[in-house]
Amino acid sequence: MARILIADDDVQVRTMLREMLERAGYEVDEAADGAKAMKLFRENPYDLVITDIIMPEKEGIETIMELRRDYPNLTIFAISGGGRVGPDNYLKLAQKIGARKTFTKPFDRTELLGAVAEALKK
Repeated sequence: MARILIADDDVQVRTMLREMLERAGYEVDEAADGAKAMKLFRENPYDLVITDIIMPEKEGIETIMELRRDYPNLTIFAISGGGRVGPDNYLKLAQKIGARKTFTKPFDRTELLGAVAEALKK
């Protein structure tokens, strides 16, 4: 069973993603920020990381850079609602530094599930 880690400071987004992905048959863990996500990942690596961009403690861009450096073959998706400048700038940067896919909140669940299934098929 593929393992997915969700990093997002919004508990409602984490819960919705976890429930959606678990119903699709994935094993899912959650972290409220990038620092907690990195700790979980180092303890027990995942097949896919879905990270928000704007989070406290360690934000998504920094998390993506660290994951990409330490685990170059890891699949990473970035999600963002935007902040002050809108999500497009953040998500473009996330893709440049290694996120395979990016999604703007609110995202289409079917599209996200399809991207997850495609990324995790062996």
